[in-house]
Amino acid sequence: MADEYFARVLSAVTGIQYDTGEMIRVGERVWNLERLYNLREGFTRTDDTLPQRLLNEAPIDGPSKGWVVQLEPMLKEYYRGRGWDANGVPLPKKLADLELADL
Repeated sequence: MADEYFARVLSAVTGIQYDTGEMIRVGERVWNLERLYNLREGFTRTDDTLPQRLLNEAPIDGPSKGWVVQLEPMLKEYYRGRGWDANGVPLPKKLADLELADL
């Protein structure tokens, strides 16, 4: 339901009719464009991190007691899901699918 609402809002704001699938595609294009910009400006995989507290300090109580974030496996899965290579660079196929191959 929320996706439909936001698609209607995007349509109202832009004057272009979007359904939920198109709205998600717009978001994916924006996210990949932002990634390409950051890569161009010198950001690398090492910049994809979290605060040291989350990586090194396990909570002493609560549902996450004793657990710290295992960032490396999470990054691998995230990059794979995004259609990026192991260094977080969008793959040519992903860019082509988003009509961004010329970037």
